[in-house]
This record gives sequence, C-alpha cells and structure tokens, in this order.
Amino acid sequence: MRTGLLFTLLLSLPSYGQPPAGYYDAAEGLSGDALREVLNGIISPHTVLANSALWAAFETTDRKADGGVWDMYSDVPGGTPPYVFQFVTDQCGTYTGEGDCFNREHSFPQSWYGSAPPMSTDLFHLYPVDAWVNQQRGNLAYGTVGTANWTSANGGKRGPCNWPGCSETVFEPIDAYKGDLARSFLYMQTRYLQQVSLWSSPMMSGGEFLPWAEDLLLAWHEQDPVSEKEVARNNAVFELQGNRNPYIDRPEWVASIWGPFAAITENSSISGSIWYSDAILYLRFELPEERPELLIQDATGKIVRQYPTLNASASVELDDLANGVYLATVRTSYGVRSVRFVR
Repeated sequence: MRTGLLFTLLLSLPSYGQPPAGYYDAAEGLSGDALREVLNGIISPHTVLANSALWAAFETTDRKADGGVWDMYSDVPGGTPPYVFQFVTDQCGTYTGEGDCFNREHSFPQSWYGSAPPMSTDLFHLYPVDAWVNQQRGNLAYGTVGTANWTSANGGKRGPCNWPGCSETVFEPIDAYKGDLARSFLYMQTRYLQQVSLWSSPMMSGGEFLPWAEDLLLAWHEQDPVSEKEVARNNAVFELQGNRNPYIDRPEWVASIWGPFAAITENSSISGSIWYSDAILYLRFELPEERPELLIQDATGKIVRQYPTLNASASVELDDLANGVYLATVRTSYGVRSVRFVR
C-alpha cells in the first residue's frame, strides 16, 4: 500500500549516519518498491546475535553519557527521569512494579513473528526498557491513546486507540521517541521483506502496513526526526550486526517508498482505469463479485474521502473538494491502482 504523509524531507538532505563509502550505492536514484527491495538486499543478511549476547550489546548501543541505561519507556528528555537503571546491577530478575529493573523489549513483538530468529535478536527493534512498562505494553500495537487506562511515570500510555482507522487497545510512547520506534518498524518491514507476509500483526496485512498503521508510522517519523541518539545507536549496532537501519541514515527514503506520490508499482496489478474530468472521478474495472475501496488523499497524505464499497464501474462527484493535487487509490483483493489528479 502507498498511503501516508508527503514529507518535506527531500533528497537534498544530508546523510545522518556514517555508513561505509559505497554502502548504499545500489539504492541511489530509486524509489517505491524498487528502492525497498534493493535496501533489503543491502541490509540482509546480518550477523545474528545469541540471546545471551544482548545484555552486553545494550551496554554499547543504549548507554547514556552518564553510564546509565537509555530506557525510552522511562527517560524524560530535557528533564529528570523518575528513575535511572544501571547496567548489570538493575538487570531483571523479578519485579513487582515500575522502576524495579530493566529487561529486553521487542518493540516489534515476538508473537507477531513466532519468536523466531533472526528477528528475535535483531537489535534494530530491541531495546532495554523498564520491565513493568514492558509488561503493560505486552504485544499491543503502537498507536495514539485518548483516555488512558494506564500511564507510565514518564507519560507513556495504554488505552483505546483514537488514531483514524484504529480502534483497538494500543500503547503510546512519549513524543520524543515515536520516531525512533517508527523507524524500527520500517526497518523490520524492509529487512524481512520476504518473510513479513507470513507474520500475524495487528498493524500489518499481506506484508504491508495497514493504512492506519502506515499513516501513524509516517507521521511519527516526520514529527520526531532522527536524533543524535539514533545515529550513535545505528553505528553501534552496525559494529555488532554488520547492517544498518537505512531510515536513520537516509530519512528521506521513507517518503521515497511510502509517501503518497512515491513510485507505485502496484498500478499495473489490476486492469482498469481511473480518470478525473470536470469534478468527477471515474472508475472502470473488471472485478467479478467485488466492490473496491476508493481512498482520496490530499498533498499532505491526509485521507479526505473514503468509499469502502464502490461499484467496479462508478462515478464520484468531487465538486466540494478544495483546489489542489490529490491521489486517488483503488484497492481490491487483486491489487491496487492509483492516479494523481488536480482539482
């Protein structure tokens, strides 16, 4: 699927990380699925760590300047955290509440991919966090919470999702680390491109992020840009695993792959036509026993119209849309087709 925000991050932005010379040469100039597939080849395979090696790995990937554990579930950037863990001495064991000890958070939960290696020890989605907060999050999707039924000491929340299109119980981290976690998820979808269609996740279907989840991750990526912490962590993980998170090194590639006007190779996956004329959008498809979904997004990626069950041949009046550039996307079980139009 290609839904999401149209980012202001452009190809002229500098690289943020420190990949070896030539590391991304094969990806230059690409976009859409072609870019994602090449990035998969660049970052795969990687050196797989043993479970027992993760504790020592965290001491190089997630160490604060003062030597403490950089726990995104308790940290308060620019403020005073409610508690700070120390490596080794505060490693769990048993715990009965927040602040007792830290353990390993699979930000992309293990149950989503069957707890199998190499995903289970891939440091790009593994973080040392407060064990009690980790337990409260469990295997919930990330999302935005309206009325929380539980709140952590640094402001992380669990509760019903209020992001458009999402209604389940989710966990919302604090704003300062939403981008970190979004880029972890985008990495996982790219690194395991050949396996992800077999996984069971409340944020994915058929190997792609669900529309609401994709929009959420892209919004978090834009709102919380790559930080020095992520750059340093990317370099540290590279030393251990031999691969990198390309969306930390080159954050503009997120828009190149998932942005609403990125190259959409699915355009040819279903036969038919979409065209716009005189404030009317026309659909003509050969779809036996199926009623396609139509989404219309504005130039920011916001969904401004959604028609869940149109006829395969339909005419949609859009005379109430403001002037501007739009993307119309038809989704079916056979594939996806999109077209840009100017109102």
